[in-house]
Amino acid sequence: MSLLSVVLPSFNEDEILPETARILRRVLTQAEIPYELIFVDDGSGDRTWEEITQLHEEDPHVHGLHFSRNFGKEAAICAGLAAAKGDCAAVMDCDLQHPPETLVEMYRKWQEGFEVVEGVKRSRGTESSAHKWSVGIFYRIMSKVTKTDMSHASDFKLLDRKAVDVLLEMSEQDPFFRAQSSWIGFKTAQVEFDVQKRAAGQSKWNMPALIRYALSNIAGYSSMPMQIVTVIGFLFLLISAVTAIVFLCRLIIGAPVTALAGAVLLMMLIGSILMIALGIVGYYLSRIYREVQGRPKYIISRKI
Repeated sequence: MSLLSVVLPSFNEDEILPETARILRRVLTQAEIPYELIFVDDGSGDRTWEEITQLHEEDPHVHGLHFSRNFGKEAAICAGLAAAKGDCAAVMDCDLQHPPETLVEMYRKWQEGFEVVEGVKRSRGTESSAHKWSVGIFYRIMSKVTKTDMSHASDFKLLDRKAVDVLLEMSEQDPFFRAQSSWIGFKTAQVEFDVQKRAAGQSKWNMPALIRYALSNIAGYSSMPMQIVTVIGFLFLLISAVTAIVFLCRLIIGAPVTALAGAVLLMMLIGSILMIALGIVGYYLSRIYREVQGRPKYIISRKI
């Protein structure tokens, strides 16, 4: 049978790694699927790398990459896919929120001829209402930007070797795996799953991190914010012109210049909008700057 590579980005997950490896080993062995587990230590500050090393000594199917510092989950996914030797490769969270049993179903779909098998969330588990609402808005925006329904998207996917090779050829410094793996096309199937409760540890995502993640990925796939800046600029140019005409007319007819305070407030508002617009433009310029620098997405300091 064909080899399945399972890529598991890991950041401060020393509590759960042994259990994750044990369950994956059991599930894939029972299904008679040849496998390799690739744990990518994203610059953890705990004993994650030591646990990966121990797992490798116990099971030669376990491999590990250690980053020189924290480069982020997207970089860890890229590194894991680059190291994968399988005929197909799956990406999943190492905290067991992605049910390992679903891997078997995804693998069977791949054997049927599908080249991208997406794990689609049937339910989002115990996430808070605020988190579900914010995530829903983000993926509605991303669905419009990528022209692909991403309302139930996740990083839990299985890719044929052809799809993996195409993803590795994409040179973005700020990759977004969920969108890229949908954007490349190929023959696609979906497998539903229920998000499980974390077996141990705490989620590394918080609201500031999610906002940064959303802004980065929206900017990576859409120029819409820049277009909005242009529209707002023309709108406030019109308002400013009308305000100036009204102000001059009051001066000509000798009316009390009580509009001065309002004009000042309006100018302050326009200035604020312009500063926001410059911030948006600056954000896009910073992305261009990072792309031009051409620095590596990640640095591997150790490998087993």
